[in-house]
Amino acid sequence: MASNDGEPAPGSADRIALWPQGLAPGDKPLQQAQRIVERSADAALPDRYIDHVSRPYLVVYRPAQPNGDALLVIPGGGYQRVVLDKEGSALVPAFVDQGRTTLFVLRYRLPGEGREGREAALADAQRALRLIRHRAGEWNLDPQRIGVMGFSAGGHLAARLGTGFDQIAYPASDAIDTESARPDFQLLIYPVIDMIGSDTHIGSRARLLGTNPPPELLQRYAMQTQVRRDTPPTFLLHAADDEAVPVGNSLLFYQSLQKSGISSEMHLFPHGGHGFGTRGTTGLTTAAWPRLALDWMASQQQREAAP
Repeated sequence: MASNDGEPAPGSADRIALWPQGLAPGDKPLQQAQRIVERSADAALPDRYIDHVSRPYLVVYRPAQPNGDALLVIPGGGYQRVVLDKEGSALVPAFVDQGRTTLFVLRYRLPGEGREGREAALADAQRALRLIRHRAGEWNLDPQRIGVMGFSAGGHLAARLGTGFDQIAYPASDAIDTESARPDFQLLIYPVIDMIGSDTHIGSRARLLGTNPPPELLQRYAMQTQVRRDTPPTFLLHAADDEAVPVGNSLLFYQSLQKSGISSEMHLFPHGGHGFGTRGTTGLTTAAWPRLALDWMASQQQREAAP
């Protein structure tokens, strides 16, 4: 059952609240009501975004015959909004129907909407990963094959999860919080990574860190400086003609992964710009990326199974 904004109805099997009381521990509802805006005039190609999220949740897309893999999908939106279709529901044909992967698309809390602190989005990502792992048996998932896929600013949040999965972003409250928040693998699609140099996405940095952040804050949130030896295996994808989030972001992260000995794979395409998802690739070699991503995910399982 869907509501009139295109979302599954609250309490339905396809809409899963992150927190038992709706609100995260210690959080307060925003003054502004949650809002979903439709930007497309074509009903067959919806292009919604959500903002003013106080009660974060997951929307689940299930294959008819799940293969055990799950992806926590973190869409982009420059930390100003969360895109729901281009980097969410539009993934279903390739990843769910063909790839048999279960997708959990995150509606996460944003910085700069009257909420103090900047860890709410990370707390939501940690909680979501833990929740998926905790209920893996219920959804026919392998708890050791749960990855994260982030786009643009959502790629920054995914990288924060992959490098800060054990950071205490919220107080533990139940059995779900005893689970590990470490993704088994991560896919970063035209991700925001840098906060220091010329490749920085200024809008994302300003909304997350403020207009004049101190150098130590920039360093902490520049993801290329946070890679550690237990960072998950990583798949990176970018277009060389991306003018919004330059390809240097992925290059910086890949170099750090290599220095730390993290298994990683990077695909750079000449054309695609920014925010192409699975819709903006017609006639481009970039259209191959979902298959490359699924093959890479399968290869991670084979690596783990090897003697």
